[in-house]
Amino acid sequence: MTDGMRWASINPMHHTSATVSPFVRAKAESFGEPGLAWLDGLDDLIAEMEQQWSITVGQPIRGGTSSYVAHARTIDGQGAVLKLALPHFWAPHEIQRLDQAAGRGYARLLASDPDRNVMLMEALGPSMSQLGWPPEQVIKTVCATLQQAWQVELPETVPAQTGSSKAQDLAKLINRAWRGLDQPCSKEVIETALRYAERRAAAYNEDRCVAVHGDPHSGNAMQVLSPRSGAESGFVYVDPEAFVAEPAYDLGIVLRDWTEEFLNGPTRSLVRHRCGLLAEHSGLDGDAIWEWGFLERVATGLYVLEFGAAWGQEHLDVAERLV
Repeated sequence: MTDGMRWASINPMHHTSATVSPFVRAKAESFGEPGLAWLDGLDDLIAEMEQQWSITVGQPIRGGTSSYVAHARTIDGQGAVLKLALPHFWAPHEIQRLDQAAGRGYARLLASDPDRNVMLMEALGPSMSQLGWPPEQVIKTVCATLQQAWQVELPETVPAQTGSSKAQDLAKLINRAWRGLDQPCSKEVIETALRYAERRAAAYNEDRCVAVHGDPHSGNAMQVLSPRSGAESGFVYVDPEAFVAEPAYDLGIVLRDWTEEFLNGPTRSLVRHRCGLLAEHSGLDGDAIWEWGFLERVATGLYVLEFGAAWGQEHLDVAERLV
C-alpha cells in the first residue's frame, strides 16, 4: 500500500467511479442480491465515507480479493487507506482485531464503521512480496512480525471460528469443490488433505492457541513508512481474519506461497526446506506447519477455481507433487 502514487484531483463528494477486480466482482455476485447491491452502491458508499470522515479518496489499491481498497487523505493532509469489505465477510472481526492490537503487529486503525464493513487505516509502504527478497529473509521477517501479532490478547470468549472448526470447514470445502469442479486433482491429494484436516481438528487445544492472523502471506505484510513501536520488524499485517488457533496455522499459510518456484524446481525438497526454516525461526512444530500448509494449499486451489481463477490449478499441481 504505497502512499507515493499520484493522487487524482477529487472532490470529496464527487469521486471517480470505483472499479473492482474481476475476482472481487465474482465474489460479490456469488452472494446474490446483497453482493449486487454492494457493487451498485459502492460509489455512494465512498462518497458517504468521504463526508463522514472528512477524507478524500484517491486511486484504488490492487490486490484485494474481498474488498475495495483505495488511497485516501485526511483533512489535515495525512495519507490513509480506505477499505470497504464485501457483505458477509469478516470485517467486524477485522475491525475488532485492529482496534485491539492498537498497532502491535498490525496496521493502525484510524476510524471504522462496522455496520457498513468500512475501515480507515494508516498509510503503509509496499508489501513484503513486492520487495524481491530471498525466501529465508521473508521467512525470518514474517516470523518476527507474527510473533508481535500473536502477543495481542485473545478475545474474552473464543469466537465461533476456531482452529478446530477451521479444519472442519476446509474439509467440507474440499469435498464439495472437488466434486463440483469435476475432480481437478487426484483422489490421493484429497484424501491426504482430509486426513490432515482431521489431525489438526483433533489437535486443537485452546491453552496452546493464539488469536491468529488467518491469512499472513507476504502480500499482507506491509512495510511501515517510518519506525514505530509495535512494528519492530519494519512490517505490520493487514486483513486479519481473526480467529483462535494454534500458531502453526499461520505459518502453514506462509508455506502456501512460492507456488511458481515450487513448480519449477524439486518441489518436495523445496517445500520441506521452507517448512524447516519456518519451524526454526518460529520454534513451532514442523509437522503441524506442513499439514496446515498442505491443507490450505488444496483448499485455496479449489476455492479460487470455483471463482474462475486459473491460478488455483497451480496450487493443486504443487500438492500433487507432495503426496
